[in-house]
Amino acid sequence: MPITGNWIFTASMDVDPDKEKIFNEVYDTEHVLHLRKVPGVVAVTRFKLDTLRVTMGGETKAVDSTGVPRYACIVELESPDVLTSPAFAQAVDAGRWPAEVRPFTRNRKHTLYRVMK
Repeated sequence: MPITGNWIFTASMDVDPDKEKIFNEVYDTEHVLHLRKVPGVVAVTRFKLDTLRVTMGGETKAVDSTGVPRYACIVELESPDVLTSPAFAQAVDAGRWPAEVRPFTRNRKHTLYRVMK
């Protein structure tokens, strides 16, 4: 799927193993839906880290992913101002996320990229 937003916000994290089931359930059935309703959010897509093997310069090697968060979410935005809007603030604290999921996440990383078109 092509990127259609002008900005990319990423949120990546690990979750305690015993909370992984509720993490995925709440993320898929609530959190993503709340984020998609925010004005200025173009798309929301989740990812899970996988083993990376790549051939470069004639050599195939496994890439070490130690320390890289296991889960990531990419949110395509019309503007970076979306991230400081009241609607975004409300969405990230809606539902079961703040009480039942967020406390069990760690190694959180957030980034913002401007799409180069």
